[in-house]
Amino acid sequence: MLPLLGLYVALAVGGYLVGGVSPATIVARSLGRDLLRAGSGNPGATNAGRVLGRRWGALVLVLDLLKAYLPTALVLASVGLVGALVVGGAVVLGHVVSPFLRGRGGKGVACAAGAVLAVAPLVVVVAVAVFAVVWAVLRVVGEASVVATAAVVVLGAAALGGVVPWVERPTGGWLVLVGAVVLSRHGRNVRAWWARVRG
Repeated sequence: MLPLLGLYVALAVGGYLVGGVSPATIVARSLGRDLLRAGSGNPGATNAGRVLGRRWGALVLVLDLLKAYLPTALVLASVGLVGALVVGGAVVLGHVVSPFLRGRGGKGVACAAGAVLAVAPLVVVVAVAVFAVVWAVLRVVGEASVVATAAVVVLGAAALGGVVPWVERPTGGWLVLVGAVVLSRHGRNVRAWWARVRG
């Protein structure tokens, strides 16, 4: 039991440090820019695209996704589901609260998508479909991200209740937690979306 606990602690710490590495910041600095002082001040793919250009924003998006997907998929294959959930969640947490950016970080959408893709790919398909529909109506990335993330939380809660048989219950609980972390970084977008819903 203790060796297994030690393994999970190591995975959590390693995942957190990996998540803390900010591709957006690295790319921006290589181009002589500082995303923490430009645009929205957020070191993520959306702000990178706004400040550096769409091509660089797309690159950051892919890197953020891979940053979470690769370690989560690797641990899933070698250690198992619980280890994968630990490392995937830690990567997302490190991304949004980076130890290398003094606690600042991205909003976690692409990073969370990478982790979820490794353990529950069909959930990502649903989230992308929801994002596409909402974006087509509102044309606002932030609010579309909020609704897509909320859909992930709902699916996770449904899986916990045994309503979604293609998502294991531990994964369902993890989806709720990861989704909550991402939503916590979208306070302004959540308020804007709620205002739209209330009319």
